[in-house]
Amino acid sequence: MGGPLAGKVALITGAARGQGRAHALRLASDGADIIAVDLCAQIASVPYPLATADDLAATVKLVEDIGARIVARQGDVRDRDSLADALQAGLDEFGRLDIVVANAGIAPMQAGADGWHDVIDVNLTGVHHTVEVAIPPMVAQGDGGSIVLISSAAGLSGIGSADAGSIGYAAAKHGLVGLMRVYANHLAPHSIRVNSIHPAGVDTPMINNEFIRQWLADLVAETGSPPDMGNALPVQVLPPDDVANAVAWLVSDQARYITGITLPVDAGFLNKR
Repeated sequence: MGGPLAGKVALITGAARGQGRAHALRLASDGADIIAVDLCAQIASVPYPLATADDLAATVKLVEDIGARIVARQGDVRDRDSLADALQAGLDEFGRLDIVVANAGIAPMQAGADGWHDVIDVNLTGVHHTVEVAIPPMVAQGDGGSIVLISSAAGLSGIGSADAGSIGYAAAKHGLVGLMRVYANHLAPHSIRVNSIHPAGVDTPMINNEFIRQWLADLVAETGSPPDMGNALPVQVLPPDDVANAVAWLVSDQARYITGITLPVDAGFLNKR
C-alpha cells in the first residue's frame, strides 16, 4: 500500500474495538502494517463488558479489507512478558517497529479499592510496559519513530468522583504525562518522538454504556446538580475517528519535530476549566 506511512509498522494496544480499532484503521489506511494487541477478557472490577476475541477478529478483517497487513494477538499490558510475546509475533512477521500507540485502558469509575489497583495497573503500568518492550527494537533499527500515549482530558484536569476507581483513573491519566515527558527526553537522541493525546469523552464502549450513565447520574444525586462535563464546541462526545486523525498526524513526518507535548483533542473541554 502507498500512503504517508507506507513501509511503517505500528503497535496498537487495546486494538479490538473503540479508539484502538479506529487507530488501527486510520494508520492502515495511511499505509502502515499493524500489530494489534488486546486482552480480550474481563477484569473483575470493570462493570461493563470488555472486548472479546471476536472483536479483535473484526478489527483484523477491517484492516485486511483496507489492504494492509495485520498480526493480532491476545496480550495483557499488565504482564510485560505477555505483551513482549505479542509484539514479537509482529516483529517476526514484519521485521520492524516504527510506531507505538499505547491505547489500552479501562474506566472502573465506581469500583473502590479494586478499581484503583486495576486502573493503575492497566492505564499507567500497562503503558510503561508497552513503551519498554517497544524501545529495544525501535532503538536497534536506528530509524527513529513515534510513540503516542492515549491519555484523557482527565489527565490534565481534576475531574471525577470521590470513588477510588475514579480517582485512580485521573491519577493514571495524569501519570501518563510524566511518562511521556521522561520518555521524550530519554528517546530524543534516537530520534524517537513521544507525545500524549488527551481526548474528551469519546463514543466508544468504554463511555457509551449503562455503567457510565449510572455513574454520571450518581454524581448528579451527590451534588444536587449535573457536573459540567460538556465541551465548548457543540458536540457531546467525539467520534473515535477524530482522535485517530490526531494520532495519524503525530506519527507522520508532518510532525517530525514535535515531541514532549500534551495534545488535547477535546472540543474545548479543557479550555472551559
